[in-house]
Order: sequence, then structure tokens, then C-alpha cells
Amino acid sequence: MGELITRKENAVGWVIFSNPTKYNAVSNDMWMALPRAIAAFDADPEVRLIVITGEGEKAFISGADISQFEKARGSAEAQAIYNQAVVAAYEAPVQCSKPVLAKIRGICMGGGLGLAAACDVRFAAADAVFRMPAGRLGLGYNYTGINRFAQIIGAANTADIFFSARKFDAADALGMGFLSRVMPVADFDREFAAYCELVAENAPLTLAAAKFSIRQTGLDPAARDLDKAARMIEICFDSDDYREGRRAFMDKRKPKFQGK
Repeated sequence: MGELITRKENAVGWVIFSNPTKYNAVSNDMWMALPRAIAAFDADPEVRLIVITGEGEKAFISGADISQFEKARGSAEAQAIYNQAVVAAYEAPVQCSKPVLAKIRGICMGGGLGLAAACDVRFAAADAVFRMPAGRLGLGYNYTGINRFAQIIGAANTADIFFSARKFDAADALGMGFLSRVMPVADFDREFAAYCELVAENAPLTLAAAKFSIRQTGLDPAARDLDKAARMIEICFDSDDYREGRRAFMDKRKPKFQGK
């Protein structure tokens, strides 16, 4: 049975899907644990960003654990309960106030692809392989999830990956705009760590305001909270961090932001 592992390294909160004998397939318990793990890191002032990844080098997440389907998804009622857990898991990175990054190696399919789409930024090693196999399983994919893909890769690419259920590689995912960067396998850990360090050095209030505003662009106009976005920007300008940023710039040194 798989588990969700969390650890904190400096300013990074790590969420690791661990089910290596099944290429990190996700059990119902793991789906349910994800929102709690992200909420804990979101509330921790020492954590500046969160990384979601899979254990080992073979897989990010291969999808949902199909061996649980008969029990967890065998009836309409069971399916509804399971769907609630998955939707909450997908929403957790979106609703989190801090940047959430997906670090992808190897297999990223099905539920793993959907979870990666819910992250703010996606990086992959060159050996990553992707697939959305919903059409091969006969399951229905909800509007929120479809819309999330369409916002990232466009309607035509979303149609392609859902209609064909084909495998595609990291270069193809980069070309679609699903990935921000593809890195050589040998350099992946080092380059990813360097990017995390860049993010961690920046002003938390600025990042939170940027993430909130970015999220509004994917909502229907009536659902956008532009007043809150404006208030978050005002908080940035009133903050000690803004004063520190100005001083550091004048002093030609790195700023030391406190998130207040």
C-alpha cells in the first residue's frame, strides 16, 4: 500500500507520492492525505514553496491505483465519494497561497497528469512520458479538470490527448506548453534545486499576490475576485518586505524577506 511522505528542506516543503512497486499509483488514502499535507505547508511560515513529486526515478505518478477500483469506484455512490477525494486533492495546489511545483521523472499518466496540471509550474526530466488514458478506461473526466488542461495547453491539444489517449514525451509536452522546462536527466536534481532556491529568495507576499491574480485569469469573469487581488497588491506595497527590497536594491545586496 502506498503512502504520502512529507518533509521540509530549508524553505521547500516536499510532498512525495510513494508507491514504487506500482509506479507511485495513488490510493484513496493518498488522495485524501494530499490536501492536509499542502495545508500544513501553506500554514508554515518557514516554507516558501511546495514541491510535488514521486518516489524514485521511474515515475512521478502513474495514475490512480486501479486495484482499488472495484471497492472504491464500484458503484455510483462509491464513485461519488472517491471523486470528492480526488477533486479536493486537485484543488489543494490551486487554492494554496504558495507556489506549488511539479517535479516529474518517468511516468506521468492519468491522475498524475491531472495533478501536475493543478500545480503552478511543471518541470520534467528528459525521460518523462505522459498519457491521459481516460478513454481507455471508459471513465468521465469532469469539466473542471478538462478546463484546467485547456487553460494550459489549449483546446486542440486537450482534445488530442483525451481523444487519442496516446503517450507523448517531454519534448511534446514542452511544445504544448504543459511543461515550463525539460532538463537532462543527469542535471535534473541540480537544476531543479537551483530554481527552487530562486523562488525561495523572493518576497512571499508578492508571490502570493501574483498566484492569486494568475488564478483569476482562469475563472469566469463573474467569479473573479479582483477586489481581493487589489488588496493583496496594496499589502505588498505596505509591507516591511517592500521596504527591505528597496534597501537591498540600493545597497546592491540580496534582500532578506520575512513575508510581512
